[in-house]
Amino acid sequence: MRYVTVSALSHPGLLRERNEDSLVVGPWTLCATVTQSPQSLVFPLGTPLVVAVADGLGGHPGGEVASALVVRRIASVGPVLSSEEAVRDAVHACNRAVYDAGAGDTGSELATMGTTVAGTVVRPDSLLAFNVGDSRVYAASRDGLRLVSTDDSPPLEPGQRTTSIVTQCLGGSRSYRAVHPRVTAESLSDGDRYLVCTDGLTDPVPPEVLEEVMRECDDGRAAFELWKAAIEAGGPDNITLAVVRVADT
Repeated sequence: MRYVTVSALSHPGLLRERNEDSLVVGPWTLCATVTQSPQSLVFPLGTPLVVAVADGLGGHPGGEVASALVVRRIASVGPVLSSEEAVRDAVHACNRAVYDAGAGDTGSELATMGTTVAGTVVRPDSLLAFNVGDSRVYAASRDGLRLVSTDDSPPLEPGQRTTSIVTQCLGGSRSYRAVHPRVTAESLSDGDRYLVCTDGLTDPVPPEVLEEVMRECDDGRAAFELWKAAIEAGGPDNITLAVVRVADT
């Protein structure tokens, strides 16, 4: 029997007062919560399984509201995300839902709330990776770590490794803006692993460290060691990640 294991955690880091990240694994969501030990879940491979993170925009009120809204909505439609078109439709619906929720706030405090989103949809023989913003999806194999998603960020200056600026997100402004979700299809084989994470991991931790941890550690240990690396690098932002693996009994 083929199955999918997911090891995930979410933590505010060392400098943020609260966690504005959210996480969805199948029907399970984790919103504005603190975990230091990876939570491991196992699912049969068959019905589409969505694993995604959402990173509420810093500097905008309601980032945790926007990210929670998005992952809960994705969780509700996850089992029917069987095609690239269905994933794009779901992301567009999430974008509209964030704007609608902000417009419904009478004090306008949430009018500019926004969030990134990135994730995978695991299907029996293939995987769909999607993102809006700078949260990421990586594929991990014996050949190394490969970035599958594409950051919605401006070009980096020479010598610059990261930027906090995003060129598109879900919500984030008072007037509605459409998004253009990036969706990529990947073939899927037993033993394939993917890393889904917010930039609280990838900004402080360089790619070579991510690759080393994913190469040397199994799923739960990898999740813990990745979190530990971000903390040891100063933990400047919320850290949310999930290690996804396909296996056969």
